Amino acid sequence: MSVLHENSLVIDGLIISNWERSVFEDMRKGGLSAANCTVSVWEGFQRTVDNIVAMKRQIRDNSDLLTLVRRTSDIRQAKQDNRTGIILGFQNAQAFEDNLGYIETFAEMGVRVVQLCYNTQNLIGTGCYESDGGLSDYGREAIAEMNRVGIMVDLSHVGAQTSEDAILASTKPVCYSHCLPSGLKEHPRNKSDEQLRFIADRGGFVGVTMFPPFLARGIDSTVDDYVEAIDYVINLIGEDCVGIGTDFTQGWGKPFFDWLTHDKGRHRRLTDFGKIVNPAGMQVIGDFPNLTAAMERAGWKEGRIRKVLGENWLRVFGEVWQ
Repeated sequence: MSVLHENSLVIDGLIISNWERSVFEDMRKGGLSAANCTVSVWEGFQRTVDNIVAMKRQIRDNSDLLTLVRRTSDIRQAKQDNRTGIILGFQNAQAFEDNLGYIETFAEMGVRVVQLCYNTQNLIGTGCYESDGGLSDYGREAIAEMNRVGIMVDLSHVGAQTSEDAILASTKPVCYSHCLPSGLKEHPRNKSDEQLRFIADRGGFVGVTMFPPFLARGIDSTVDDYVEAIDYVINLIGEDCVGIGTDFTQGWGKPFFDWLTHDKGRHRRLTDFGKIVNPAGMQVIGDFPNLTAAMERAGWKEGRIRKVLGENWLRVFGEVWQ
């Protein structure tokens, strides 16, 4: 691990790995200061509460490695203590059900990032794999409540029209926590240059993922291809509103992906990515120092590397969570 990586704040905007001790150990090995960790996708209110209970128990049981993040100062403290701050996040607002009051309840539990839709339609709006009718009136109320209680709006799997409506409706910065540019590869989950500029021009944030099916070279990609994709986004919208959102799925097998890629976890199959092989050099979370090394190989200055690794995420989280 280089001195630059060791001394930098490193924040991953999205990890959906199988939460167990080996993953948490790899977070430390990779020098992760904090990560947005998915605790809900297709689950409703009660099952999501159960997931949060389980994650908090793991944080306590692995307190030598982990700490819960409620505010940005917790991330700085985690870095100082050589632990990883766990940011509780949802990849779907399904858990809100039809009750705005649940939003504040989840905020009080520590939830800090919520994606509005996961690929398909829900009560708030539409995902990127369906005909997009835009943000619902309930969705506008939900965003206003998320703004009020300090939960970041995530639009990674959200349809183009619903995303545009949400960006305009939100009074606080919103994000694509994990996406790639369609300028490098056309895919329903990738964002066009226009979409990336639209969110950035309105104070929003872009976390760049390395999920192989969305990268130009697919499973043949390397960590250098990942840096090239980040660089593409930076050249488009500037280095101050870009960060990392790997979408690590470490520890999961076929049953999990079968559940994840079906609408509501049980109906229509939305996607079939086949074999998923992370980019060479970034195959496990513990490989994070290789990302910093690849940024250095690409000729990035230290200031840019520090921003993209974590300082940018820290700033925008502060703007939303305060």
